[in-house]
Formats: sequence, structure tokens, C-alpha cells
Amino acid sequence: MLLDKIYYTVERLEGDYAYLGREEGDSSEEPKCVARALLPAEIAEGSRLLYEMMEYTLL
Repeated sequence: MLLDKIYYTVERLEGDYAYLGREEGDSSEEPKCVARALLPAEIAEGSRLLYEMMEYTLL
């Protein structure tokens, strides 16, 4: 799982946190809450992110 590529979409931004929805998988899954300090500074709602090797990259 550590080396897998996981694609997320930024569903909403709330203060210092972003809520990410996984693009593939169960649609009933709760959004993942991530501190914005761990994400690229340029993100906005609707941005696509790649999570790989414990790092988020803006697509």
C-alpha cells in the first residue's frame, strides 16, 4: 500500500484542513481529512492530487 498511487480530489477546504475524496473506490467512503501544511500550497476545491511515496502532488 505504501508504494501505491492514489488519486484524490479536493472536496472542500476548511481553515487549516482539506477534505479529500478518493477518485476510485467506494463512493460512500468518508472524505479524508488532511492538514493543508502537508499539501501543495496551490490547491483549491476541485484540484486533483496524487498521493505517492507519502507525498501529495498537484496534477
